[in-house]
Amino acid sequence: MTPLGAASASTGVGAPSRATTPALASVHSHPSRGAAASGAKEDPVEIRVHATHMALSDSLRDLATEKVRHATRLFGNGEQIDVEFSEERNPRLADGRYRVELTSRTAGQVVRVEAVGGDERSALDLAIDKFESRLRRLKERIIGRHRRVGEKRLNGDSNGVEEPEDNTLRIERVKRFAVKPMTPEEAALQMELLGHSFYLFLNADTDQYGVLYRRRGGTLGLIEPQ
Repeated sequence: MTPLGAASASTGVGAPSRATTPALASVHSHPSRGAAASGAKEDPVEIRVHATHMALSDSLRDLATEKVRHATRLFGNGEQIDVEFSEERNPRLADGRYRVELTSRTAGQVVRVEAVGGDERSALDLAIDKFESRLRRLKERIIGRHRRVGEKRLNGDSNGVEEPEDNTLRIERVKRFAVKPMTPEEAALQMELLGHSFYLFLNADTDQYGVLYRRRGGTLGLIEPQ
């Protein structure tokens, strides 16, 4: 996920752009795979901690990695987790100056949470609490689904097709439209003109589909396939 706000993505710390057209923000990143560097058994959880518009200390990076790894104990392998710290330099946002966004690809699902706080650690703690809650719900849903399929098979239903739960999310409407190639900046302008909170487009630079979305701080984010 790439927040929009500076001219290009690079390692290091970038200052927010004052340009009217959003562009890619700079980040400082550090991927972690457990204790691989020390020669210990490699952690199956890949954790990437980075920061936008603020410095990221080693102690904060290590703390975030430790807390995220502990939160993911419900799922033992195959996880990719992105932790992004950011600072909103607005004196009116003293209680919510720091933001933590956490995105995980777990059990074939994308789990995303965000939280704000007066300091980096407060925001991190709130985000971890939300993350653990989402993971518990995902685990319960997976276990419940497997249990229902198993019961159907024991009762002679060999096709193993599960019926939708009452609380299953349903798609009420499908909208189709022509997608033409454009740059992320052109897509951002088009989204503004339409008054949408997100926008699907074909990136002319990469020839891949992307989704622009509006973040709570007023900046834009860009979701692209790996």
